[in-house]
Amino acid sequence: MGVSLGGGRGPRRRRRPMSDINVTPLVDVMLVLLIIFMVTSPMMTSGVNVDLPKTDAKPVNTDTKPITVSIKADGSIYLGDNPVSSDQLVEQLKAAAQNDSEHRIFVRGDAHIDYGKVMQVMGQITAGGFTHVALLAQQPAASGQ
Repeated sequence: MGVSLGGGRGPRRRRRPMSDINVTPLVDVMLVLLIIFMVTSPMMTSGVNVDLPKTDAKPVNTDTKPITVSIKADGSIYLGDNPVSSDQLVEQLKAAAQNDSEHRIFVRGDAHIDYGKVMQVMGQITAGGFTHVALLAQQPAASGQ
C-alpha cells in the first residue's frame, strides 16, 4: 500500500485567493477604537479639578466689538475708517462707545510715526475717562525653518 501525504483526501488542490473582503473584523476593530476614544477623550480635556470660588463680579465685556483708533504716518487720526481731528477724538469715542468708559479701545500706530504722538493720543483717550486702552502690533510671520 502506498502512503499518501495528503491525509487521504485525494489529490491536492491549490486554494485560490479570496477575492472578497471580510468586513466583520474591520467593523469589530473600528467599534473598539470608537469606544476607546469615547472613553478617553473627556479625560484628556478635563485638566486639573479645581473648586472655583463663587463671585458676584460681572463678566468681562467681550461681546462688544472694540473701537479702533488708527494713527497714520502723516499724523492723521482715524476712528475706525473715518478721519477725526485730535480735539474731537474723545467726543466721538464717547458717542461710539455710548458713554461706556469700560469699552475696549485699540490704538494702532504706524511703525514710522513718532512715539510721542501715539502716547499723546493714548493720553487723550485715558483722560477722557476710558480705562481699557491697548496698543496693537502686527504679529511676526512664522519662519519656515
